[in-house]
Amino acid sequence: MQTIDLNEKYGLIDAQWTPHVVAELNGQQVKLAKIEGEFVWHSHDEEDELFYVVKGELEMRFRDSVQHVGAGQMIVVPAGVEHCPVAAPDTWIMLLEPASTDHTGGVDTPLRVDRCARI
Repeated sequence: MQTIDLNEKYGLIDAQWTPHVVAELNGQQVKLAKIEGEFVWHSHDEEDELFYVVKGELEMRFRDSVQHVGAGQMIVVPAGVEHCPVAAPDTWIMLLEPASTDHTGGVDTPLRVDRCARI
């Protein structure tokens, strides 16, 4: 057991939209990412996803609505719901999701990371 300094961990992240694992619990992974601009439309058939905005602003687009998520706020995207995250410059997020989650929902894109690095 050790304390995790999130600011230190964010300092290790250079690439946008590249989640990094910082902790695991009960089959779930806690991931950090720096994001900016638009991601890809995708869904996760079996997994819910929690997005917590540490810094900046996130716009979570759904096919029928848009939710704005600011620093200190979070949103849970239920399994099977198609979504597209769009972030303001210099946005930091924390994700909580099952370890098996493919962050693009299987969508083939240059932003896809097959295996998240642990920092």
